[in-house]
Amino acid sequence: LAAEILSRVRPRFVDKVSLNMINQLLDDILLDGVVNNGERESIIEENGIRSDRARRLIDIVIKKGDRASRKLIASIQSRDPELYSELGLSCGQPAPRAAEPQVEMKWSSSLSLATDSFWLEKQNDREVYCGTKESIANRVALLITNIKFTNEKKNRYGAEKDEENMKSLLTNLGYEVVKHTNLTGKAIDEAFIEFSKHPKLTKTDSVVVVIMSHGKLGAVLGVDTQSGTAFDDEFPINNIYKHLGPENCPALLDKPKIIIIQACRGAKKGSVILRDSANPAVLCDNASMSAAEENIDDDGFRRVHKEKDFISLLSSTPDTESYRHKMYGSFLIQYVVEVFNTYAHKDDIEELFRKVMYRFEDIKSIVQMPNKDRCSLTKTFYFYPGLAGI
Repeated sequence: LAAEILSRVRPRFVDKVSLNMINQLLDDILLDGVVNNGERESIIEENGIRSDRARRLIDIVIKKGDRASRKLIASIQSRDPELYSELGLSCGQPAPRAAEPQVEMKWSSSLSLATDSFWLEKQNDREVYCGTKESIANRVALLITNIKFTNEKKNRYGAEKDEENMKSLLTNLGYEVVKHTNLTGKAIDEAFIEFSKHPKLTKTDSVVVVIMSHGKLGAVLGVDTQSGTAFDDEFPINNIYKHLGPENCPALLDKPKIIIIQACRGAKKGSVILRDSANPAVLCDNASMSAAEENIDDDGFRRVHKEKDFISLLSSTPDTESYRHKMYGSFLIQYVVEVFNTYAHKDDIEELFRKVMYRFEDIKSIVQMPNKDRCSLTKTFYFYPGLAGI
């Protein structure tokens, strides 16, 4: 059973365990008689890259069976209880992946910083996007927020807080923020074309794009939208990938392009909700709301693109709504800021997005579930917050 548990957590172990931790575990299992001196030296000398060494270590232990696997699990628990918890390790029944974050999380109000040693360790890993200090110092992001619409009934109250929070987060992550507010669909398209020519793109290690507006499946809506008309004001989501893909933006070839969109992807609810009382503080960014739903806003879209090195986090599943709070902004942006502040110094972008999605498990009154879309990252990407200043 213990060997089966290690097999289950093997990918996450390889991704998470540090080089220093691997060497400590090797010392422990040598003393425990799991490996001999020759095996220990072979693992170290033949595997100079951290991920290869981690893979070789866990594979050898798994092959030696349950007794050896229990000793490695006990060593992980003793050496690094946090890693033990993150992996969901147990010598009894395997812990389900979804139950992994059930320990109450303490969210940081400020960005936790990465260490120089953490960055150096990742530079030797072929499975991690390389980011030099120079490229990290030349990061650039695009932030587009639609707040006020021609039809005032569609104004997105609380979106000012989203814009403020995302600009602060991106700046703290080391990105120069190119900010636009209240754009038509055509102007959004023009902003992307202009951004694709930004001089820093040849030097940066990555870009982040954040769009916040009303939306529908396949599009973000511009400020002149009237909803339901044949000539609605909209920006096709697919244009993001066209403008930032290799044909139109070769400067971003092989560089992570991280997309976050707070917008409805339809007008349907994520589930059936029994409304015992209305919550006037919660809004929805669906531009085609009925009069009875004017206190709820939702934001929706869907992208279909296969360009390499993209990853997107959408605020809701297809055809459903996304929500905002009048004072605190959208739930998605609130949770992105919380999770990134707390974990961006050690977690890669896919794990950060997973943690954001898990935060929505706590919402009882509003049913919304963001999802990752069309991830084509070939490696893991880390933000290394604070590194440019080290």
